[in-house]
Amino acid sequence: MDQYSYCTPSHVPFSNRSGFYWNGIALFPNPPEDGVYPNMSVPVTDASLSLYAQTMVANIKERAAWFRTQDVLWPWGCDKQFFNSSVQFANMDPLLAYINNHSEEFGVTVEYATVGDYFHAIHDRDVTWSIRNQQDFLPYSTEPFQTWTGFYTSRSSLKGIARRASSCLYAGESMFAQYVLKNPRGPLSKPESLEQLQKLRWAVSEVQHHDGITGTESPKVRDMYVDNLMEGMLAVKKLMASIILDVFWAEKKEELQAGVSDRDSGKQGSEVGPCAVVYNPLAWTVTTFVTVTVHSPGVMVLDESGHPVPAQIQNSTYSQSTYDLYILATIEGLSYRRYYIKTTGKFEEAHQESTSIARVFQFGRKSKKSSHYSGKRLFPVTNECYSILMDRDTNLMHSITERESNQTVQVTQQFLEYKVNADLEHGPISDNYLFTPDGSAVQASDVVGLEIVAGKLVTEIRQYFYRNFTVKDYTYAAYSRIYSIPKGYDGKLLCHRIEQEYRVGPLDLNREAVLRTSTDLNSGQVLYTDNNGYQMQRRTYRAYVNNTVARNYYPMVQTAFMEDNRSRLVLLSERSHGVSSQGNGQIEVMLHRRLWNNFEWDLNYNLTLNDTSVVRPTLWLLLGPKPVTTALYQMSRMALEHRPVVIFGELPINNQMPPGYLQKDAPTLPSSLHLQILSIPGWQYGCNHTEHLQNLQKGHRKESGPDLSRVLLRICHLYEVGEDPDLSQPVAVNLKSLLQSLGTVASVEERSLTGTWDVKDLNRWRWKTAKLESQGLRNHRFIHFLSGPLRPSRTSGTYFASRLPIYCSTVHRVSCCPAWTSLGPLTTPTLCSWTGPQHSLKRASFLGLLDSSCYVFPFSLLNSILFPSPLYFFFWLSGVK
Repeated sequence: MDQYSYCTPSHVPFSNRSGFYWNGIALFPNPPEDGVYPNMSVPVTDASLSLYAQTMVANIKERAAWFRTQDVLWPWGCDKQFFNSSVQFANMDPLLAYINNHSEEFGVTVEYATVGDYFHAIHDRDVTWSIRNQQDFLPYSTEPFQTWTGFYTSRSSLKGIARRASSCLYAGESMFAQYVLKNPRGPLSKPESLEQLQKLRWAVSEVQHHDGITGTESPKVRDMYVDNLMEGMLAVKKLMASIILDVFWAEKKEELQAGVSDRDSGKQGSEVGPCAVVYNPLAWTVTTFVTVTVHSPGVMVLDESGHPVPAQIQNSTYSQSTYDLYILATIEGLSYRRYYIKTTGKFEEAHQESTSIARVFQFGRKSKKSSHYSGKRLFPVTNECYSILMDRDTNLMHSITERESNQTVQVTQQFLEYKVNADLEHGPISDNYLFTPDGSAVQASDVVGLEIVAGKLVTEIRQYFYRNFTVKDYTYAAYSRIYSIPKGYDGKLLCHRIEQEYRVGPLDLNREAVLRTSTDLNSGQVLYTDNNGYQMQRRTYRAYVNNTVARNYYPMVQTAFMEDNRSRLVLLSERSHGVSSQGNGQIEVMLHRRLWNNFEWDLNYNLTLNDTSVVRPTLWLLLGPKPVTTALYQMSRMALEHRPVVIFGELPINNQMPPGYLQKDAPTLPSSLHLQILSIPGWQYGCNHTEHLQNLQKGHRKESGPDLSRVLLRICHLYEVGEDPDLSQPVAVNLKSLLQSLGTVASVEERSLTGTWDVKDLNRWRWKTAKLESQGLRNHRFIHFLSGPLRPSRTSGTYFASRLPIYCSTVHRVSCCPAWTSLGPLTTPTLCSWTGPQHSLKRASFLGLLDSSCYVFPFSLLNSILFPSPLYFFFWLSGVK
């Protein structure tokens, strides 16, 4: 981000009002009745036309120094702009015409353009470009103290809800697609079901706005996002429950209602009991624990065949009046299992048979000031993969040993807080966007309480962090869980992770909370973080004159790790965070922010982030030699992102599970591949994208029902070339075999990232670079497709939509000016948003939702920036074989 920011100049020399913003600033949710918005610019008239033109051309020539070619991308607009585009264009049109009519005088010509037009212009220049070795431009800074790293964590609760909604949509899409294709005449109304899905599609897409997922919206807009997401998730879960009932009872849902009624009236009928239906949305078999809240410890768990299932009951983590029931579940890909929770009076007999009970060991509060005794009284918490040593003198973690390699890493975790300034007169501030700490982080607590909940299957370490000995309530808590897997279960992923859940808040005002994990790894303060959940980026700590702490923060969408020559510590997250390494062997994750300041702009738009909520983020820790963690972390991050969906209700107990449509031969993939999308979009959308757009422009729109014959499939290779000797290898996928349980594949089309373009209609540009392209293949992933009219072998790649609804201008200048030459061909300018002016360069692309960018806004590039993307396919399927 250069000194010109991402906006049109907001000040003009001939007026006290802002410049180039003729529609003013949007007001939400109550627009002014008289149509007069705040800060409306002076209209373009005969008197102001020349003044506007001179101001615009002067700014264009200033910015030209940053461009390599004679083409300048001049963004028109800013936040809250183009909400009344007719007013904008009524002033823009005569201004551009005036400049072009005086091009010899001004030395420039201007035209409306999309980002695609700009790239086309510079591509035609045939310039040789240097490349950045796949490195991004983060973090962004606009001024010495304005580092845009705060929004990585702002509104953590919204980030968590948005990610859960994305995962819920992912699960609902695949279940609905299977139901429709396997049961085309099922009783469930397909149009109504599609409407339920579309409700969440819209909400998930809406929150991807660059002031949505980033947490930089006002509280009113945040509440709107949350309401829409929660309503959408409820609709999809109702749909999934309806599908399960229809599959179970086929066309006899009335019998279920009759059975319940008969039982309630005392008549003979099927026994109905609590049942947890657990759906695995991934395309491979998972073994995991499902947690259900129950009100009695006297329970046992049965599967759909009436066999006991290993389970553990223990005191609830959050409530003193309930219990947590952990159920060990093995579920095939894209399938579900039923688990009946049966209350029994014979408590001991039930637990001897299948359900064990955990014991609680309590330790008194300990002060960190007694740390000079630390390391002398240690006790282990172990499973087959890890041995965690806890320090009885501090109640803190001491070390972790990966048992297979017998490698031990000293590990200590503590909560810290950054204090920030709130008064502009006393220095720079933090807000939704910016992170400007007032010095180093300080300890958030002096006293730690400890409980160990030990069981046959699950052992939980509960740590409570208090400000001091006198306070009653804790401000922070950490719950760490490890699992022991019985023989006969494939628990490789489950055993090799330490699940940590945190309780943070409410914070004191102007505090930013971090979890710092300190180790004896010789990492050299080098950190690796993912870019939008895909490509890992190497982050080297750098010292700056100003704001060094904040400038060494980076976005962690799903993954971050640090390593030395013997071990690697991997953190996996279920929501976006800011992450940094402020010391050798340290990694800290920002978990929560609560801020207030007197900056007028923040106050006017209620963007001070006075967030009094309690957040409960989750991290999974993986530790061990590099080959071990490399083989595990990709599947583990998918397992965290797409945890099984639990639908709790009541179903008949004495009925055997019928051969359900979702249970037989569901599509499955090798462990190195991820099925990102299996969906029936329902679009009334022609195969020819250009023809479709022309029909829309002419008003020729089909009014028939949804098209249920086409399936959108997206497959991603999880591993980069050379990342793992086995898992990085190309994978052959037979599409007919993969989809045979869904019907007969009538035809196959390879589509663009958004699914709107046939790749045969796309012409990928080739750019002249200073290095051979073959040197840049490290991050490409390979999938071979063995059926359909596809080429025998293909590298997955990013396909860009060239027509984005972004208002900007391309300026052709007469003489070339020396410019910064380190820009690659697909870097910052591609980070434009899906709506309004080009104003998302600051923050949107890498915090987007991982699997849902294709919905509603087909031109969004939120998931196609700076990494090789997966492929899309459409399938026409005919009747079930």
